[in-house]
Amino acid sequence: MNELTPEQERDNALAELARVRAALSVGLSVEQSARLQGSTPEELEADAQTLAAEFGLTSPPAPVHRSGGDRGPDIGNGAGTVAGGAERYRTKHPQRETRADEQQRRTNPFHERTYTVENR
Repeated sequence: MNELTPEQERDNALAELARVRAALSVGLSVEQSARLQGSTPEELEADAQTLAAEFGLTSPPAPVHRSGGDRGPDIGNGAGTVAGGAERYRTKHPQRETRADEQQRRTNPFHERTYTVENR
């Protein structure tokens, strides 16, 4: 069995990547990229264009939209950041002055030692 060295594996992977990139740029599939021949990206691109013309492909395919679609009008205005979210929260929930009786209710009842423990 003929083992490949790490350098040969890397070179093979880079050559395959170049073929796939050239094929996808003109609308060919990944499977069709195996037919491309050439040793440089320019040669691969030219061969891909020739093969695409033989298959009748005139332009690369339209980009595929990812799931979820557009995020809406908040893109680019900082709304997707933590600071933007905090600002929207403060706008939606304005702070009001707390009354003295509310402040007293919010304190921890066990913070002040108003109780005693008797030893028996």
